[in-house]
Amino acid sequence: MKIEIITTPNQELKETGFGSINACEGVLSAIRKMGHTVQLTVCKTMADLDNVIDRCPDLVVLAVKYIAIDNNGDIWLSEYFMRHKVNFTGSLRNILEFDSNKVLAKTILQNKGIVTAKYFTTVPGKYRSENELPIKFPLFLKPIDAANGNGIDDSSWVVNFSEFEAKVLSLYTLFSQPILVEEYLDGREFTVAIISKSNGEFIVAAIEIIPPESKNGLRILGHKVKNDNSEALKKIDNNQMLNKVKQLALNSFINLGIRDFARIDIKSNKNGECFFMEANLVPGLTPDSSYFPKSCEMEFGLSYDKVIQLMLDNALYRAQFFPTVSHLITPPIMAEQVSGF
Repeated sequence: MKIEIITTPNQELKETGFGSINACEGVLSAIRKMGHTVQLTVCKTMADLDNVIDRCPDLVVLAVKYIAIDNNGDIWLSEYFMRHKVNFTGSLRNILEFDSNKVLAKTILQNKGIVTAKYFTTVPGKYRSENELPIKFPLFLKPIDAANGNGIDDSSWVVNFSEFEAKVLSLYTLFSQPILVEEYLDGREFTVAIISKSNGEFIVAAIEIIPPESKNGLRILGHKVKNDNSEALKKIDNNQMLNKVKQLALNSFINLGIRDFARIDIKSNKNGECFFMEANLVPGLTPDSSYFPKSCEMEFGLSYDKVIQLMLDNALYRAQFFPTVSHLITPPIMAEQVSGF
């Protein structure tokens, strides 16, 4: 098949998708080994996108959700390629909103009976005293839509109203949007890579993330930790916890209507109760460091190339059998069809 990987210069984006050009080149190499004709295209303008359409690829691999075009706002790639009847990887435009808006994803899942951390949103000055806050301290504050730990650091954990006000003002000044405030969960942190295959089965790979200890004995997975790769990744050594984490992640994947693949973040409290935190629908794919391929490697021994092959399985199926209406076709979802290696 003729495949194009679509990305954009992402230094200014809050949400960087697969990652840098280095990550995209890793995906390119893996697809080339599968025997397809593939190229990497960096799109900056509408003309760049229109040129992709003129080349008539069988499939486009979307390494980012959107490209930012001066005076035209954000062009969402799934929407653009759907309009031009070109097959694309990943979820549909309306589902990708759950990646960009953490509150929306939490609301949808809560309404379907899936547990998430308690939360509210705020802006500077909305609450005048501790007594007005919907949730008691300690609290954890972060941007609604920023990825890669942006805006998260030691000061995200707040234990009094003055710290709360300071962090709200800092985040609002930086991101110009309401702030997500969650109950602080004092347990373990997990991430789960999920791949939906064309035969209806799921690959579900879960690992634990252990950030380095910082002030007050906290372990906060913020931007600096992720940027420095200073967190430890380990297999989940308790089968009961492993199954609990996987089931919650898979239920979240299904109930959000996600297509092809996603990384679901889960956190527990000290009692071992697990909560959905967020969905990453265009997960990082930097070889040797990104959580998605590392999860698959650590649990199932899958190579990076094999992970990419599996991630494309659904999309290649659509491109082969539904070349003009594939954006409307998704294999039936069956929650019990979870495969391992």
